[in-house]
Amino acid sequence: VPPSRLGRSRMGGTQSLALPLGKGPHHVGCADAMVGYTRQGLFLRLFYPCVPRAGAERPLWIPRYEYCGGLADFTQHSRRWCAPLLSVAIGSCRVPLSWNGPFQPCSGGYPLIIFSHGLGAFRRTLYSSICSEMASWGFVVAALEHRDHSAAATYFCTAEAGGEEWIPYQPVPQGQKEFYFRNKQVHQRAEECVRALRLFEDISSGRSVPNVLHRDFDLSVLKDNVDLTKVAVMGHSFGGVTAVLALVKEPSFRCAVALDAWMFPLENALYPEVPKPVLFINTEKFQTPESVAKMKRLSSRNSQTKIITILGSVHQSQTDFTFLTGKLMNRIFGARGTLDPYRCLDITSRAALAFLQRHLDLEEEFDQWDDLLEGIGDSVVPEAPFCCSNL
Repeated sequence: VPPSRLGRSRMGGTQSLALPLGKGPHHVGCADAMVGYTRQGLFLRLFYPCVPRAGAERPLWIPRYEYCGGLADFTQHSRRWCAPLLSVAIGSCRVPLSWNGPFQPCSGGYPLIIFSHGLGAFRRTLYSSICSEMASWGFVVAALEHRDHSAAATYFCTAEAGGEEWIPYQPVPQGQKEFYFRNKQVHQRAEECVRALRLFEDISSGRSVPNVLHRDFDLSVLKDNVDLTKVAVMGHSFGGVTAVLALVKEPSFRCAVALDAWMFPLENALYPEVPKPVLFINTEKFQTPESVAKMKRLSSRNSQTKIITILGSVHQSQTDFTFLTGKLMNRIFGARGTLDPYRCLDITSRAALAFLQRHLDLEEEFDQWDDLLEGIGDSVVPEAPFCCSNL
């Protein structure tokens, strides 16, 4: 099915089965980068302001079939039929970004967001919408693919020519308590976020950082174009709690944006150690009273930590799935709530932008959306007045 057949464009209130373009003033490019030939390296997708070019190639939404089995775990459906169904998207859906587009230089440097994916997800396919939206407003976003066995799948290139080693998704081993298994993973994930920041520091210092994927994007173009005094960490679900923990591990992260954070894996002893403000943007149907209570522990210690809930939304409303499921697929995957997905993305991104302006000292006009941080506006409320979890 070609991209043109995926649905109508959003016009006159209709909505398409396609990923949205960013609403900010910048065109957005994306490129994959892998650093190192071992599991200790990094694999990430960069979203960044780029120079527009005619006929730019657009990347596939699901780049390889190997990811589909893990996505079945993410959606909590059988691999037997879910993976083949998802694999249809390999040849049909493309992300509306400029693949390896020319980087748009910025004299003062763009602020940086390190983005952490959710359980059973991966660096780009589930979060292209939010990452490209943030990049369109003048951020460089580095979306990691974690190597703790929590991704749908991931791989690293070996030193041998053309060699790859895959790291599959791993469920909790039988007989092992989930907390201890996930707690170990969240610490590895947070450390990978810190290593991603170190990568940008190396590039900024002029060190040679080869992209082992041998593609057209040269990481050295980022030198002098990223402001490392303005760095935030962001994530969804398991990535949301990863972002919170990253604040403990790295002082250079000035704040965190946690999208529907799954707070379960974080040990209680660390809550008093979270030093910086967090914006929790929750959906209506995911959180539990226990999870929200943990968020409130943080907000009680820091008046700049905010908790808001988007009404009519579900956990996958903050992922790409919500834009790519029609009525039948929505019934299968439960990817949409009652709120229009474009509206949910608008609330999520604008609240995040207002919060980042405040805590990264940005000279933008994102403060026009400050009311959202207090839960004021259509389809948004402060804190979490009720909990109807799907957990």
